[in-house]
Amino acid sequence: MRNGDLAQALRAAVLAQRFETTPDKLQGGAPLGRHPNVDLAVAVFPRGAAPVCANVLFSREHPQGLVASFDATTGAVDNIAFQADVRDATGDSIAWLPGSDWHRIAFPAWFGSGPRFVAPYPASLLKVMVAVGVARLVDQGRSDWTLPLADAGKTRPSIDWLFDMITVSSNEATSALVAHLHERGAIRHAAGREVQNELHDLFAAERLPGLMIANTRADGGWGNAAGAGVGQIQMTAWDTLRLIWRLDVDAPPPHWLPAGTPPLLGAATRDVLRRTLEAQRLHHNLSSESLRALPGWVVGIPARFAHKTGNTQNYSSDAGIVHDDAAGLHYLIAVTTSLGTRYAPHPEASTTWKLPALGAAVHAWLQANS
Repeated sequence: MRNGDLAQALRAAVLAQRFETTPDKLQGGAPLGRHPNVDLAVAVFPRGAAPVCANVLFSREHPQGLVASFDATTGAVDNIAFQADVRDATGDSIAWLPGSDWHRIAFPAWFGSGPRFVAPYPASLLKVMVAVGVARLVDQGRSDWTLPLADAGKTRPSIDWLFDMITVSSNEATSALVAHLHERGAIRHAAGREVQNELHDLFAAERLPGLMIANTRADGGWGNAAGAGVGQIQMTAWDTLRLIWRLDVDAPPPHWLPAGTPPLLGAATRDVLRRTLEAQRLHHNLSSESLRALPGWVVGIPARFAHKTGNTQNYSSDAGIVHDDAAGLHYLIAVTTSLGTRYAPHPEASTTWKLPALGAAVHAWLQANS
């Protein structure tokens, strides 16, 4: 298997879903009518061979898909101009509304050069960045997992907040941990603006330009209403995957960092994060086991998946580590999309069945070609 083979397989798997035909509640159940934004990345770790990696991106402007290329030194995507998502003056996402005219929307430039791709908000996938930030504090002796943190009248150890933030995607827990990052000086504000963000320094050192968590508040506010959220918190699929790569003890050394680069986290904190991802209870995007009882259920990734999901009305995302022991298969997968709950076929589902179908299709191709 080569990088190009994987890229074309991912591109074919996305096109096969015909995402543009997805029924849209905001259009009375009519088909979406244009390709949603889908940013999909996969890294496969064949036994005894070098990793095989690919990233494909789709949007209304690129319905046949773009294949990313990677800088030989930094490993970053180097042929796409990423632009940030936007919200209006009332704090609402506007790019994904029916009839939205992208010629009239000023998407801020983010990074890169080439054809543009508007990076959809990662939704609760952002909580992986928060988890890494808190784990770094623990490694540095600036916090510990037993430290009691308070939010909304509740005081609990930080590890309990972490568990709830990842496994059931608790927003309350996220606010407690974001506030803790501010309280410990990992994020600082002065004169109403952010003047220090240790997470951004970390992402720069790790050569991950596609990660951003800006303008969160000292009280733990991180959503649209707090002035953060859409447009201020961004994650590309490829750099999300590379962040998770650094959490995967079974993965080979990162090829985009100098030899001998120390681990992102200490062994103990990395183990805490890995066990938390493995305890995920919301299997409803690339995997779908949580939804098995729903009518029309579609199988997703049918293997052990340590991951984090994200869902809002306009967005769905998922990223994590897959082990298929029977097939001897180990890979990372990450996806961000503009396919949120408005496309779900059932009130208990989080997105279209086409997303777990995509996960299953990728997994089946990897089984057959690894």
